[in-house]
Amino acid sequence: MSQYLLSTYAVEGEPPPEPPPPEAMQAMMERIIGLEAEMDASGTFVFGGHLHGPDAATVMRMGDTEVILTDGPFVESKEHIAGFYIINADDLDAALAWAGRVSACVGRPIEVQPFAGTGRVVDQFPG
Repeated sequence: MSQYLLSTYAVEGEPPPEPPPPEAMQAMMERIIGLEAEMDASGTFVFGGHLHGPDAATVMRMGDTEVILTDGPFVESKEHIAGFYIINADDLDAALAWAGRVSACVGRPIEVQPFAGTGRVVDQFPG
């Protein structure tokens, strides 16, 4: 079994979509909660979350002799990750199937990216 990152993006400066009526928002939340419960019950769900915008980021980088802290974001870009799931899936097809279901729930594109190795850096560079 492999792990995959399912991520959705937001675009800075793009006007936010009109909020749906309360009953539509409630229905969407029920679909997301149901899907997350199904992911959890099947052993697919590892972790997920919604992120603050890039203005809330902090970047640490090594200077000549010390670590330097700066306000984020790391990359100046209009697009940034807005939310994500980390899932377990047997293969890419299974991850894509889950991503399609997430996209249907949230109404946004979902990018699917496999993790390289086990998640531990030392396990990714043998020798």
